[in-house]
Amino acid sequence: MRLFAAVLPPEPVIRELAVEVDELERMAGADALRWTGRPGWHFTLAFYGEVAEETVPDLSERLARGARRTDPFALSLRGGGHFGGRALWVGVAGDLRTMRLLADRSEAAARRAGIPMDEHRPYHPHLTVARSRTSARFAPYVTALDGFAGREWTVGELCLVRSNLPKSGVPGEQPRYETVASWPLGVGDGAGDEAG
Repeated sequence: MRLFAAVLPPEPVIRELAVEVDELERMAGADALRWTGRPGWHFTLAFYGEVAEETVPDLSERLARGARRTDPFALSLRGGGHFGGRALWVGVAGDLRTMRLLADRSEAAARRAGIPMDEHRPYHPHLTVARSRTSARFAPYVTALDGFAGREWTVGELCLVRSNLPKSGVPGEQPRYETVASWPLGVGDGAGDEAG
């Protein structure tokens, strides 16, 4: 199964972002982009790719340990940016140090469970809202997002999410995301826990 660790914004934050994205979708040229469906909005902490079903219990145990050792933390959606001409994203403000720590622990959990991971790169938190198959000019959308500042919320759980890729071949069909498991942050003192 295709899995990743993630932070999922709560519904009030999603609704607030939806208003902003609806405005972006009305801008010139927006119909040439593939806009991410609202159920797909998340912050990926670590992408695992295809994981054998027999590996999931070990991975889950290690993710639960990492969650227990990480205190809840505050975030808010803020501004935006792009990766080349391929992806438009909304940024985040708040306790990014703890978010990066949780991402590192999510990656370490996979390595210790025997899941091959790409070379470690510094974590850059972002929530993808649109993609382009060709190189798109995202500058007007980033400018429109400059003043966006969402409400603050407290991240209280780490989620393991399954990505079900489209199979119908229907243009514009979105992947479906299913939360396989979630663990509360900061539960227990973590004494004696190994990292990840």
